[in-house]
Amino acid sequence: MKKNFIFMVLLVLFALNMSIGQQIAILKYGGGGDWYSNPTALPNLIEFCNTNIDTKIDVQPETVEAGSVSIFKYPFLHMTGHGNVFFNDDEVQNLRTYLLSGGFLHIDDNYGMEPYLKRELEKLFPDRQLEELGVDHPIFSQKFTFPDGLPKIHEHDGKRPQAFGIFEKGRLVLLYTYESDLGDGWEDPTVHNDPEEVRTKALQMGSNIIEYVFKG
Repeated sequence: MKKNFIFMVLLVLFALNMSIGQQIAILKYGGGGDWYSNPTALPNLIEFCNTNIDTKIDVQPETVEAGSVSIFKYPFLHMTGHGNVFFNDDEVQNLRTYLLSGGFLHIDDNYGMEPYLKRELEKLFPDRQLEELGVDHPIFSQKFTFPDGLPKIHEHDGKRPQAFGIFEKGRLVLLYTYESDLGDGWEDPTVHNDPEEVRTKALQMGSNIIEYVFKG
């Protein structure tokens, strides 16, 4: 009973934070994958958003573990990496509750995450599948317009970039960006030496995601 009461209080606080908060955290997960990759990416994206779409996000994002109640402090979680991903049962329950209670998770595949991620998403939402977002989805037409959908930032396997989602009652609760590698485009210019045009596209698409979540 006491545990349920504490959990209900956390959900109420989360709902209040969703109505007033504009904060982002990096999701730390198990399995050995490099959840910490692209260290300059989010600070650069946040600075871009604060300048261009009038958000007021703390420039240095926090790091939260998948099983921690701390995830309920953040309306927006970002996850990336190249390799293995693993959620234990408690983490699955915590993340599912977070997402179904109003939270949002953006997973940006930094190359090589797909087979592990899909396995864990089946645990997280066994009754749903990833759905590809059409180019008419509003996430592609916030302040910046992407008529062709998700931009291609890095080549990797040369496949077309795709944006997939999981929905709850029409609300996009999870976004998975694949074969695009937005996060590499958000990093400092000297990290990948991307052309400025490519890096700008990555930052604009990232700001569309944040605008969709915080202002949509």
